[in-house]
Amino acid sequence: MNLPPKVTPRAFARLAEINDGAPDGRPGQALRVAVAGGGCSGFQYDIRMDDAAEDDLVLEAEGQRVLVDPVSLPFLAGATIDWSDELIGARFTIDNPNASSSCGCGTSFSI
Repeated sequence: MNLPPKVTPRAFARLAEINDGAPDGRPGQALRVAVAGGGCSGFQYDIRMDDAAEDDLVLEAEGQRVLVDPVSLPFLAGATIDWSDELIGARFTIDNPNASSSCGCGTSFSI
């Protein structure tokens, strides 16, 4: 059986900061992590704020949610979703053990 993706405490903390800015009374949205065809290496990550669908895998901590759709799940098995805040930029990152190679920007990969 494939391991589900993991989300680091740092990623959940950043998601909480983003959702703190949601309008009063409105619950914060979840972070969707998906895989789509394309990019310079064959597949690319689609990371965005979204609402949960009925068949999503929901990873929860600290009152925050990360969503993975069933089509993307095999591509993200055992992956780690993190938050990186470096000189070159701040972004959600994915350490994916299934990727045989990736591009320099870290948003595209091949299997």
